[in-house]
Amino acid sequence: MDISPVRVEDFPRVVEVWEASVRATHLFLRESDIEFFKPLVRDALPHVNLLVCVRDRENQVVGFVGVVENKVEMLFVHPRYRKQGVGRRLLEYAIETLGATKVDVNAQNEQALGFYLRMGFEVEGRSECDGMGKSFPLLHLRLGNLTEPSGFD
Repeated sequence: MDISPVRVEDFPRVVEVWEASVRATHLFLRESDIEFFKPLVRDALPHVNLLVCVRDRENQVVGFVGVVENKVEMLFVHPRYRKQGVGRRLLEYAIETLGATKVDVNAQNEQALGFYLRMGFEVEGRSECDGMGKSFPLLHLRLGNLTEPSGFD
């Protein structure tokens, strides 16, 4: 499963993947919430320097991950491609290549929380509101067992 950079011409498809994924996994959101966040996601894409994706055979984006500094800011997989290793591959790439060690997860998104816990993240805190001040509690996760590389004591 190859990872490639997201190109500007991919942005509309990335937003489609985001929306399909959110509708399948963020069941706590209302339609008005999705419509509120959709333009924010679209407008944020050009500012995410480390944005990569997995593509299907037709070269369409099926999943993507965005990292800012050392934090996964977005990881979404189209519902048709879930449970096929796309999210795992993207997160492994984000950790190993992009240096991701942190992620925030909506507390109500049990699927995502379970995924990150299985991938070695641990809950280190909680906020009662999301970054926009909406009452969607966030769990702050950090990659567990972070150690210095051997030989660097």
